[in-house]
Amino acid sequence: MPRIYLCFLWHMHQPFYKDLLSGEYRLPWTRMHGLKDYYGMVRILKDFPLVRQTFNLVPSMIAQLEEYATGKAADPFLRAALKPAESLSEDERGFILRYFFQANPGRLIYRYPRYAELYEAWRAADHNVARARRFFDARAMRDLQVLSQLSWFDEEFQSDPEVRELVEKRRDYSLQDQTRVGRKQMEILGAVMRVYQEYASTGQIEISTTPFYHAILPLLCDSQIAEVSHPHLPLPSRFRYREDARRQLENSRAYMRKRFGSAPAGLWPSEGAVSDEALAIAAETGFRWAATDNGILSRTIGRAAGAVETYRPYLWRQGEREIRLIFRDHYLSDLIGFVYSRMGAQESAAHFLDRIRENARGILAEGRDALVPIILDGENAWEHYPFSGRPFLAELYQRISEDPRIQALTVSEALGRIEPQPLDHVFPGSWINANFDIWIGAEEDNRAWEALVKARDTYERVTGAPGCTEIPSENRSLAYEELLIAEGSDWCWWYGPEHDSENRPEFDKLFRDHLANMYYLLNLAPPEDLSRSILRVEVKEFHQPPTGPIRPAIDGQVTSYFEWLGAGTYRVDQRSGAMHGRPYLIRALHYGSDGAHLYLRVDFEDDASPNLAGSSVRVRVEPEESEHPASTVTIALSGRSAAIAEARFGVSEHAGSAAETAFGTVLEVRLSLAAMGVAQGRSLRFQLSMWRDGLPMDALPQEGLIEVSTAEPSDWPV
Repeated sequence: MPRIYLCFLWHMHQPFYKDLLSGEYRLPWTRMHGLKDYYGMVRILKDFPLVRQTFNLVPSMIAQLEEYATGKAADPFLRAALKPAESLSEDERGFILRYFFQANPGRLIYRYPRYAELYEAWRAADHNVARARRFFDARAMRDLQVLSQLSWFDEEFQSDPEVRELVEKRRDYSLQDQTRVGRKQMEILGAVMRVYQEYASTGQIEISTTPFYHAILPLLCDSQIAEVSHPHLPLPSRFRYREDARRQLENSRAYMRKRFGSAPAGLWPSEGAVSDEALAIAAETGFRWAATDNGILSRTIGRAAGAVETYRPYLWRQGEREIRLIFRDHYLSDLIGFVYSRMGAQESAAHFLDRIRENARGILAEGRDALVPIILDGENAWEHYPFSGRPFLAELYQRISEDPRIQALTVSEALGRIEPQPLDHVFPGSWINANFDIWIGAEEDNRAWEALVKARDTYERVTGAPGCTEIPSENRSLAYEELLIAEGSDWCWWYGPEHDSENRPEFDKLFRDHLANMYYLLNLAPPEDLSRSILRVEVKEFHQPPTGPIRPAIDGQVTSYFEWLGAGTYRVDQRSGAMHGRPYLIRALHYGSDGAHLYLRVDFEDDASPNLAGSSVRVRVEPEESEHPASTVTIALSGRSAAIAEARFGVSEHAGSAAETAFGTVLEVRLSLAAMGVAQGRSLRFQLSMWRDGLPMDALPQEGLIEVSTAEPSDWPV
């Protein structure tokens, strides 16, 4: 009986946050994800022995985890979390306030009522340390110190008696509680690598890896290759150090062999970035399989790669070098990363497996097995799921275990069961749009590459000169290590216009410091440019509340400039975070009231049209301090027309003609306040979301709701 071989590959990675000269960790995220995701993602498989998976571990991440587990990591964030609140200096209090709320509000902060209370106080102080001082006394600071750590503890450890006691205490923590939080962290971090070694030894998981510092191999081999996928892309000075690409792979294999007893067979090239030259080096260094995205497959074969092309392995061969390739199902992987977090566990697990069965139907009918590669970030997605995604994963794994036609296998196991198709070349690109644009071509990216090229050329010149023996060999070795770190993909991930993070300045500084350290180690003065920030682009979401009443015509057109004058505007920042690929359909939302109605106007992105047909817009409105339930209105879109598909109002007797909509160049909506139970002059809160085929596609705002005053026009300020 033909079967579906389902290959999950969870990519576990964090940037290298350690400054090699000072020994300090500049950011805490390896530790925090070590507490929350790395252990539990493997441990959950104990309940599902039929589910076998592949975990891709980046060596530079493991090295950091091991330092934490042995107590050798110098982490100022952990020191601040464990220092007695009464002894904190003003600078330390400011440091804690600035950094200890960097967590998903809906899933991590609001899960703990006291943490939410502190978060609201910080917001009320407008993120100003001086204003927050009167609220954040020693008692509040200690609660923040404890809860900011406790909120990251994995679901697997929530049942630990000591952790449970801390959770149930809720507030008013003691110095002993702080100490306990620190001790439990070390216990958890010490267990992370052991659980991978245990499950790898039984064969339930396979360990694959990545270049040591997560470098983009094709760009190290020759940065000019970016022009192949994007002709005329403005590029920096040429970087061409093939030996660095080889070193990143050789160091990775040696490190993993030492930690797991054998070198991994599989490679997830950083960011799925491949080229013929990079694959040749991977094959030469001993890797037997590699994975990338089916967007690369489409460009390689010259047509869209559907299930027939994607759900099978390939054998890349050039001369004597060969390596097997699999190409991930981009769409299904992204559903886990970005969509299912907004759905119930049963609903999303059923949808996922139904799509796989439908995609593989034709392949199975031909008597062939289907290999379905699902590859994605194994840590960042779970911040957006209830309970770190464990209910979803448990439901999914249970359904897989019960289906005789589906087997969840490691990649190597699946490759051993299906003959590969030959492939004599591969199109150069990454998993994002089958090009390298995220990491090179933008102004900030190119400035970073110029600094790297200059540093690498300097190292080559200095260490190749006759007098280089005057520089201690350990300094030369450490200087080269700093270059390898600076070659990592993470720095340019945050440069350029595509991604945003509260920590962009720290990433920028750490990248420049790694390069500066190289110069210091070679007894050279770092270039003056390295003292200045590379960052140029700062794009934030824009939210302007209403400034006056509005009464637009509901015709799907902006008939005049004055029609929406006074409306509130919510324009989203479309830069992604650590997870890339969330679709954006809405460019801006305008909203307001005339005292009797709520008006909404949705401006869609120019390229959103193909995704709008057959989709729907759902508006949920909650009246302030009302006994009436929330109202929900669903608007079906078809071409350039819209119709009310369903309306559930809180006050049914007013629901006769309570909703009106029109779609032309924009989508316009009018909703009756009376039907929604919104009393005169009171406020309401609403959220707008977009759905298609039963899946959530976009939402404004992403977190929380927008509040609107419905005061009579005469009450508005002039």
